Parts: sequence; structure tokens; C-alpha cells
Amino acid sequence: MNEIQRARRLTWVMLLSGFAVMWLLIAMGTAIGISAGKLQTWRVVLALIAVLAFSGLSVRIVSAVLDSRYPTRQVVVAGVLAVVAAGMGGAEPFSWGFVLMCWLSVATLGVSRRTAFLQALGTFVASVGLGLLGVLAGLSVSAIDLTPLGAVSYYVALYGIWCAILPPSGRVWMWIWQLAVQAHEGREAHTRLALAEERLRFARDLHDLVGHQLSAIAVKTELAVRLSDVDPAAAKAEMSEINTLTRTALRELREAVRGYRELDLAAELNSVKGVLEAAGVRCEVHLPYRDLPDGVAPVFAYAVREAVTNVLKHSTATFCDITIRFTEEEAELRVRNDGVARRQVADLGSGLAGMNERVAAVGGKLSAHPTDDGEFVLTAVVSLPIRG
Repeated sequence: MNEIQRARRLTWVMLLSGFAVMWLLIAMGTAIGISAGKLQTWRVVLALIAVLAFSGLSVRIVSAVLDSRYPTRQVVVAGVLAVVAAGMGGAEPFSWGFVLMCWLSVATLGVSRRTAFLQALGTFVASVGLGLLGVLAGLSVSAIDLTPLGAVSYYVALYGIWCAILPPSGRVWMWIWQLAVQAHEGREAHTRLALAEERLRFARDLHDLVGHQLSAIAVKTELAVRLSDVDPAAAKAEMSEINTLTRTALRELREAVRGYRELDLAAELNSVKGVLEAAGVRCEVHLPYRDLPDGVAPVFAYAVREAVTNVLKHSTATFCDITIRFTEEEAELRVRNDGVARRQVADLGSGLAGMNERVAAVGGKLSAHPTDDGEFVLTAVVSLPIRG
């Protein structure tokens, strides 16, 4: 479960937490009402059927609102069921009447402030009206000994407070959820931008690598065509140079595609640090105070590029630590981040496989695995001196 899924689960639980209170109040109020002879069994049965259907609909309503949809028809049906349940149970504030408050907390999610105010006002009027009808019908336990004015004040005060408090609390949780979604979408956009910048950088490198040779080939080919009629020997010499340039360009192109072209480690570290920070990932680089032994820097440069690409593509990291050290016997690269890969290492695609081949070609070993503390570590170790 990733961060946005956990945020959704938490928001869903908090928005529906009032229903646990509702069922507790219903159980207590029903027990008191039946023991006092105020509630008949048939009323309780009808109210339970209505509140069960209401609870099921409310779960679907909250899920829809979290998906940025407002199911108006389901909200209306849930409101009718809440009125039926409250009316059958006597609409006591600390019993069946709390069903109306739960409906209000759900109905005001994802609507404008004006609509939420009107919903709260309507719920307040309905709650007070049903509560007073319950007093007249002899269903009330808490307000039975109050004067008419006292009963009105009792219901107005309690339902007024709840109608004022419950909608804003639920809307605050919705606001937090929307902020989480926006932050998640923004981070994904940063990651896509960072990957796009990396592709553009590779395209520039490829252009710089073979662009000159291809331009020279085009010029010399045109010259050879012009010389073919007037100076066949010169044309032949130009074609020989074209052949040499073509082979050189083909070799360098293959090196670039396969990743065998020697990369500049310092430039690569600066580049990946910028890419990570652009994607919202804090990056720390720890380097030895001495220059790396011959042949180590190109291998580590490619490994750093591939490791950071996996950090961006396959994890939800917030930091990435790149450490390079070496002794007389070996050199080590360690890339550590706090976003465990979504897929197993064996299924990360050709990137890690290619990196493993490159490290193995110089007598090194590569390991990449999640740790018990929720981090992902990639380590490349090369024995010194490098063979070949």
C-alpha cells in the first residue's frame, strides 16, 4: 500500500468514524427506550432496517466523494432512510436522532459552502421537528419530564450544536485528502519531468557523440559525387574517408546505446542530483577525498544513472543517499533510498540486468534489495585493480 492509498484509507475511516458512535448510541437508546416501555418492537425493527440500509449507502457515498464524484441520488435516498430511522426511533438526540447527524456529516462532503449550510439548516429543522413529534407521541425518554418550552430548548440546543460542528469537521478531512492528492499528483508530475529531462540529456549526448561524424559524412559524400567525374582518384580518397567515418560513427553509436561510452562520474553525479531534487527527492552525495582508480569511474557513473532511474520509476522515495568509497582492494558504490521498489529486483527490467553485466565485466558484483527498515539499497563492488 503506497502513501496515497494509506491517506485514502485514513480519510475514509475518519469520515465514517461517527457511525461507530451512532450505533453505540442506538444500542443504548433502544435498550433504555424498551425498558421504559417507550419503544415498541415493530418500531425498532423498521428503524434497524432503515439504518442498516442507510449505513451501506453512506459507505458508498464516502467512497464516491473520495473519487471526486458526488452521488446526488444516493445522498437523497440515504436522507430519506435517515428520516425514517430517526422517526421510528423517536429522534432522541443521544439515540436514533443521531442518524440524521451522520447523514449530514456525509451529505456535506464535496459540496459548496452554501449547499452545506442549507443542508445543515434543513437537517436541523427536521431533527427538531421529529424530536418534538417523538415527545408528543410518548417516545421520548430524555425530554419526557421537561416543559414544552424546555423540550424545544433541549432539542434546539443539542441539534444546533451538532449541525454546526459535524459538517466542518468532515469537510476538513476532505480538504486534507484533496491536499494529499494534489501533492501526490504534483510529485508524479515532477518525476515525469525529471525523466523527460534525463531523456533529453541522453538525446543531446547522442547528438554530440555521432552528430559531427554524420555531418562530415554528408559533406564528404556530396564532395565525392562532384569529384567522381572530374577526379576519380580524389573521389576514391573521399569515399575511403567516408568509410572510416561511418565505421567510427557506427562504433560510437553502439557504445552509446549499450552504455559502454565512458561517462564522466562527476558530471553524472551532478546531473542525477539535480534530477532527483527536481522530483522532490532529497539527495546526498558522499565521495572519497582522492580520485578513483583508473577504470572505476565509468562503471560507477553508469551504475549511478541506472540506479537513480529506478529510484524515480519504481519507488516512492523522499531521499536518496549516494556513497562511493575505495580501499587498496576494492571500490564500492552504494545507492540507498527510503522508497522500496514496487516490483521485486528480479523483475525490474533490463536496466539492472545490464548494470549487472557491466559490473561483472570488470570483475565486480552487484546487489539490489529492500531492507527490513523500509529502505532499498543498491551496491556495486569492484575488486582493484580492475582487470582489462
